[in-house]
Amino acid sequence: MSMITTKDGVQIFYKDWGRGQPIVFHHGWPLCSDDWDAQMLFFLQNGYRVVGFDRRGHGRSSQVSDGHDMDHYAADAAAVADHLDLRNAIHIGHSTGGGEVARYVARHGKDRVAKAVLMSAVPPIMVKTSSNPNGLPIEVFDGLRKSLAANRAQFYRDVASGPFYGYNRPGATPSEGVIGNWWRQGMIGGAKAQYDGIKAFSETSFTEDLLSIDVPTLVMHGDDDQIVPYKDAALLSVKLLKHATLKIYPGFPHGMLTTHADVINRDLLAFIKE
Repeated sequence: MSMITTKDGVQIFYKDWGRGQPIVFHHGWPLCSDDWDAQMLFFLQNGYRVVGFDRRGHGRSSQVSDGHDMDHYAADAAAVADHLDLRNAIHIGHSTGGGEVARYVARHGKDRVAKAVLMSAVPPIMVKTSSNPNGLPIEVFDGLRKSLAANRAQFYRDVASGPFYGYNRPGATPSEGVIGNWWRQGMIGGAKAQYDGIKAFSETSFTEDLLSIDVPTLVMHGDDDQIVPYKDAALLSVKLLKHATLKIYPGFPHGMLTTHADVINRDLLAFIKE
């Protein structure tokens, strides 16, 4: 397996396929780079170099105890980009990966990043605070932690077969393959990293990161996202970004990169080619 070792000794697994302008894919919680299979294959076939990596504690990367916060996530992404000498790159992040992209581009991406994409992403901040009154109450995230600690395997099955892909909606047709693949990705990661990651994706403020990003940024979100409500995420992020394009998808769920890969891939390609 292809690995790099970070400054604090963490082994990060990565994939690096093809040649051309690099596109770097940042996965969501509690998954791994395999969640981007449909996109990596599509862009590889369209002449791009595609890179994906597993966040520390997730997938095939080291199941370390510490460093499960956005600063470390962004630094790990930078370590991969530096190791592969990625320049003029497009960085695409889904959900937690969108927060990772925002922090990476803001703090590490100068002169290396051409464009960014925040898809179903957590910025500016998910949790309800005095400055974010429409956010989700902390009790929501406490509930996630409680469920993970009590029975991670069942919890992940419930998320994948329910709200993540909108399979709990009337008339939905659940895919057992998609559900099983989500469960697989979650279960090969470390429980400690995924438990700590809930705080990272829910309580981190990305306001300053978004304000400092000066590359064209596409913000994509489904209006039936039951995990990251779009009104407190995408609609606020575009107000903070200097060069933002907003695309809201009627009826699309949080996991739209999988359930509607054909539409998402088409729109990503159009944005990249602009």
